[in-house]
Amino acid sequence: MSRKSVTQDPELLRRLLRAKDRMDAAFHEAWPVRRLAKVSHVSQAHFARSFKQAFGLPPHRYLLTRRIERATALLRETGLSITEIAFQTGWRSLGSFGRIFRDIAGEMPSVMRQRVRAAAREPGRVPACILSAAHRPDLRTAVSEKRRRKAGAINRSNVKEAL
Repeated sequence: MSRKSVTQDPELLRRLLRAKDRMDAAFHEAWPVRRLAKVSHVSQAHFARSFKQAFGLPPHRYLLTRRIERATALLRETGLSITEIAFQTGWRSLGSFGRIFRDIAGEMPSVMRQRVRAAAREPGRVPACILSAAHRPDLRTAVSEKRRRKAGAINRSNVKEAL
């Protein structure tokens, strides 16, 4: 499916940016599409479609990205427990936080914290801002789709081994 280059109305873009700014400012809050559409003064379906077209991600995935980025920063920069970090970044369940963090970041929060702390003791080669940009979560694919692909790859490798 090819992406169409459709320009959006500047007024609509301002409204979408208003909703995006609200999510950025209060990423720890629940932001259902209904609430975001109300902020933007458009229907829910139009908001979801327009947001994805404008920013390349559905609103929920954008919010997950912000939460994981903030959680990663807290893991690096504070001594807060992982549970405290999960709740501060808007997760209601430690299990959901850990599972989605692992799916997006590629490792569990505790493993990331240990790795970052060990790396901090070594002489740095790359500035932290560059590393942060390189490790920014890519949520263009749904987390559940990533799991299905991974499971499919494991099943294919098991079949090859059996042959």
